Amino acid sequence: MSNLSVSLFGYTLKNPIIPASGTFGFGYEFSEYYDINCLGSIALKGTTLEPRYGNPLPRIAECPAGMINAIGLQNPGAEAVVNDELIKLSKVYEGKVIANVGGHSVDEYVKAVEIVSKSDMVFAVELNISCPNVKGGGLAFGTDPKTAENLTREVKKHCDKPLIVKLSPNVTDVTELAKAVEIGGADGISLINTLLGMRLCLKTAKPIISTIKGGYSGIGVYPVALKMIYDVYKVTKIPIIGMGGVSSAENVIEMMYAGASAVMVGTQNLIDPYASKKIIDDLPKVMERYGIEKLSDIIGRAHNA
Repeated sequence: MSNLSVSLFGYTLKNPIIPASGTFGFGYEFSEYYDINCLGSIALKGTTLEPRYGNPLPRIAECPAGMINAIGLQNPGAEAVVNDELIKLSKVYEGKVIANVGGHSVDEYVKAVEIVSKSDMVFAVELNISCPNVKGGGLAFGTDPKTAENLTREVKKHCDKPLIVKLSPNVTDVTELAKAVEIGGADGISLINTLLGMRLCLKTAKPIISTIKGGYSGIGVYPVALKMIYDVYKVTKIPIIGMGGVSSAENVIEMMYAGASAVMVGTQNLIDPYASKKIIDDLPKVMERYGIEKLSDIIGRAHNA
């Protein structure tokens, strides 16, 4: 019988599938479609210290192999997430979750992390230092290794849960960022966040989204994500959560071969609300096809092939 369980920071997930932040709301919304207790965990919608409306409309543009978004971390603020959103989620989900935190300054990151990490439902915090469509934050922290290292170190001092740092692909060498946040005290790394992209309206020649450019995600970024996971696994010793264009159980196996301990499903949830469940259901069949009995045994297999 196939064993789908994996371990992250000592917490056992029944399977490695985690809906990615920003693509699954606060989780309970999807309970209308299926029993979300089948999921390994859930990465909550990006949360900031204070409520954010996000960027002006329009902020979504379709692409042939994905989408561009410039939502801008719309959320009700850290206190509301803990006191309202997580309470709603606890009524339909029995597992623990990953809180995703963004900010414009070190102080904002620290204060937001202090709030969300106190929740018993949160087993890890994902630090979003790489959002390409938030002015004044995001890439300002996520493209310079020393800045990322210092931010990680400061946040880690105030976080009593394992700290995951989400890395940007919009850099020359993602391994330098990975090594920097590991030095800064990160317990894990998630990658990749969205690439930068844009679309133009053929009638007006103007950008489709209000911020001109935004984060490109979807199946088109999958090979880029796979390559970066492979590279980061070679230079770090902390767990990696892989993401970027995942749409099938085969993709999950491939990312774990490259070095991922768990895999987040993002844009595919917006295309098909059942996507994460379908991938979980398909995993045992794909594992049997490739002679895999235990998923935890295949992490990093490509590096020893």
